[in-house]
Amino acid sequence: MKTAKTILIAFILNLSFSVFEFIGGILTGSVSIISDALHDMGDAISIGLSFFLEKKSQKQPDKSHTFGYARYSVLGSFITTLILISGSLIVIYNAVKRIINPVEIDYTGMVIFAAIGVCVNSAAAFFTHKGDSLNQKAVSLHMFEDVLGWLTVLVGAVVMKFTNFSLIDPILSICVSVFILIHAVKHLIPALNIFLEKAPDNINSDTIHQCVITVDGVTDVYDIHVWSLDENTVCATMHIVTDSDPTKIKSDVRKALFNLGINHATLELEGSTN
Repeated sequence: MKTAKTILIAFILNLSFSVFEFIGGILTGSVSIISDALHDMGDAISIGLSFFLEKKSQKQPDKSHTFGYARYSVLGSFITTLILISGSLIVIYNAVKRIINPVEIDYTGMVIFAAIGVCVNSAAAFFTHKGDSLNQKAVSLHMFEDVLGWLTVLVGAVVMKFTNFSLIDPILSICVSVFILIHAVKHLIPALNIFLEKAPDNINSDTIHQCVITVDGVTDVYDIHVWSLDENTVCATMHIVTDSDPTKIKSDVRKALFNLGINHATLELEGSTN
């Protein structure tokens, strides 16, 4: 619930400010502000979608979603990050165009809008910086990008006001966008791995085999499968060969797996004579 609430706050702040900065970009003639306005509008849409999917992910398992709705949160992270990547590419494209065809910029207006931008987006970043899901971490990355972007616009506007070197505006936009683009791609990989049902980075079949085979009474373990529902829930299935008490073996194995970080384990037991 806390995660969904912080995403909602970020959505309201982002949507409101994107309208404000779009007007400011037109008035000042700054490509940084106009590009960021379009970018923030896309952010707001994706954050709104993230809020909906985060709420959806909190539903309990039912007949149609027997594992629950946890991956809706991951889906929100995936979509939000894709929009962030697309927005960064759009900013880079517009900035390159502005380098080729420079225009006159209202530096004083840029400073005012950038200062307000830093304050508003810093408030949004404050509410989302402690992400406890991939979805909120993606939103937090959006907020961090916005704060960094506006700080860059502010510094660039001050420098341009005293140097009249207008190319600083698009150059700084490209630098920030490339920086965010790199981090967004890194953030996209974990969500993609979950959808591909890749084993978590810190747990694989060899790790599980080494763990389970040391449990007293287990003679062999095979047909191991491990995957993540989301970044917090790890599932595994396996066949265990044992001639010991099945109830005790299952209990001991589940404890060992839990220590590895596996929350849900399905165990198939068979005797060594099978």
